[in-house]
Amino acid sequence: MAEQPGEASRAPEFSVVIAAYNDWKPLSECLRSLAEQVGAPSFEVVVVDDGSRAPAPECILDWSRHYPLTVVRQEHGGISSARNRGALSARGATLVSVDADCKLKRDCLALLAATMAEQPQRNYFQLRLIGDATRLVGRAEDLRLITVQQHLRQADGCIRYLNTAGFAMRRIRAEIAGGVFDPEALRAEDTLFLANLMQRDELPWFADRAVVQHAIPLNMLQCLLKDVRTAYLEAGTYDAIAAMGVKVRVTHRERLTMLRAMWKTSAQESIGRVAWFVLLVRQVLRLVILKLAQASGLRVHSRVAAKSS
Repeated sequence: MAEQPGEASRAPEFSVVIAAYNDWKPLSECLRSLAEQVGAPSFEVVVVDDGSRAPAPECILDWSRHYPLTVVRQEHGGISSARNRGALSARGATLVSVDADCKLKRDCLALLAATMAEQPQRNYFQLRLIGDATRLVGRAEDLRLITVQQHLRQADGCIRYLNTAGFAMRRIRAEIAGGVFDPEALRAEDTLFLANLMQRDELPWFADRAVVQHAIPLNMLQCLLKDVRTAYLEAGTYDAIAAMGVKVRVTHRERLTMLRAMWKTSAQESIGRVAWFVLLVRQVLRLVILKLAQASGLRVHSRVAAKSS
């Protein structure tokens, strides 16, 4: 994307905010996918280095030849803090959040812009997420995303789901000065944000044509260890959501329905039954750790829960 004369002084239409923490290789692929966008509106990219062991390497900075790129380095403060810092540095009328291990389809930003133009009354947009079917972990993730997005999509086109691996909001609705996401939420900050939207009776619009691939760069053991850590960190955030009286999580009946749907979908050759068993193990492990953390009260932080109670 070549920069036109005077473009630097004009605010772009989109600001793509990416939080990074020691994941420069997948981030470089994410930035490559942004450089390959076709028909996209004007956009900038804001990378927030959340206290990585070393500053962003040259291979990251080189992408500034393709689009306006800002790299902001801060002390490690967690995903919410990093996303908030990125929003403060962003100039676009729309804030687009993706993860460092995501890849945008070539027409993603163009179709997101078209969807937003078609829905001027909507302020929040969940992009469609898919997994990387070339690896078993990715096929399990793809199976999970297919089912969750199908099951939680509403008849009116909105979705009872929010994942900042692919999410957009109009700047006029973002509380940038006070922090878009609660910095006390170390994980599940997007689910807490969804709970706040649900309290206002406003769900994200499902921008199903704008596709983001969540390409998990971990092997199976690394993925399971991350699941354990993530569930442990999420416990306090889910306490906060429960204190709000908002039912964000699926019921046991819904979970069983989704498992049956996943089993049927896993019959596809591109996914396979093994992916279903992998996903089942991941989901059970996550639920067990989450329940143990909530029951024991041994959580890394609970200030977010205290603020909401």
